[in-house]
Amino acid sequence: MRKLASIQTVSVTEAIPKADAIERLHILGWWVVAKKGEYQPGDKVVYCEIDSLLPEQEEFEFLRSSCYKPAIVDAENQVLQRAGFRIRTVKLRGQVSQGICFPLSILPVGTSQEVGTDVTAQLGIFKYEPPVPVGMGGRIKGTFPDFLSKTDEIRVQTIEDVLGRYARTNFTMTEKLDGTSFTAFLRQGEFGLCSRNQWVDETDLSNTLCRLAAELKLAEKLETLRTSFEISPAIQGEVIGPGIQGNKYALRSPELYVFNVLDTDQYQLVDRSLQAKMLESVGLTSVPSLGDITLEHSVDELVALSVGKSILNPKVQREGIVFRPEVEVNDPDIGGRLSFKAINPKFLLKFDE
Repeated sequence: MRKLASIQTVSVTEAIPKADAIERLHILGWWVVAKKGEYQPGDKVVYCEIDSLLPEQEEFEFLRSSCYKPAIVDAENQVLQRAGFRIRTVKLRGQVSQGICFPLSILPVGTSQEVGTDVTAQLGIFKYEPPVPVGMGGRIKGTFPDFLSKTDEIRVQTIEDVLGRYARTNFTMTEKLDGTSFTAFLRQGEFGLCSRNQWVDETDLSNTLCRLAAELKLAEKLETLRTSFEISPAIQGEVIGPGIQGNKYALRSPELYVFNVLDTDQYQLVDRSLQAKMLESVGLTSVPSLGDITLEHSVDELVALSVGKSILNPKVQREGIVFRPEVEVNDPDIGGRLSFKAINPKFLLKFDE
């Protein structure tokens, strides 16, 4: 699970050109703007990542004018996401700032102050989730199945200490698309579809994901993969198009781009070369490839590499880059599958992320 709020150490403080009242702090792999002199290298802080939704409490009220998000409710007036203060990427005096930090004094009495401690729950912080796009609702079968892994890559800024172990390791790079997450699986004779967090009813054609799955004949294609490659297959990808995240790629209809093929019996990704062969055999499209890279880069260099135009629409900035090894690696410090993303700061600033 993502640590939205955790105890971290300020490693560096640096002046910002032409800024008298603020400076930048290096925390994990992030740069964060703070009041000049408020923190020193070596200080412990409570660091809250972007996408954190801070509760409406007195210590966070100074964020109301710039960060407040009202509650999201459904047609029956049930609260889907509470109101709060959303932390997002901002630019101050030319410096990109990602996250916010607080003194340890905001923590409840008795909370561990060991570096790395997750204090998300103690502070009542949740992950901000944008409203569900029209057409993504409908009938639900249940929660996301436990024989699948969710599709949320860790950000490179949070694993700065891990990168060194993989120096000179080859990774594949793919464009991160800005859409809605989608999973289709065939396991023990059952075909199923999932959004990012839920198992949806595949027969409900009011749902855009279900309609697209029917149009692509995904049930038949997964059966072909099952018999041809002798696995219990699942595909995971991004659905983009009209009505989804502003349709940044200017598509006329929804499209699916696959980034994972899994063997659900083994709870394991297939190797990248085999994945390409499998997708080609059933006529499914992979997310755009950006080639290979030998990892010998700092976090800042990887973030800089993420900046560029989308292959699907060169008029817009790409969301970022996803890095994965050719063969699946599990890392104990990450707590699972080794893969990570670098998000394009120009994209985040333009689209208020």
